Amino acid sequence: MTRERIRQIESKTLSRLRDHAFADQLRGYLD
Repeated sequence: MTRERIRQIESKTLSRLRDHAFADQLRGYLD
């Protein structure tokens, strides 16, 4: 596995985590 590939996966995972945290915040506001 190339280093570039790992970097892509990491950034994709990070952005997904960020989206998830943001969705959780929104859910907290809506409740």
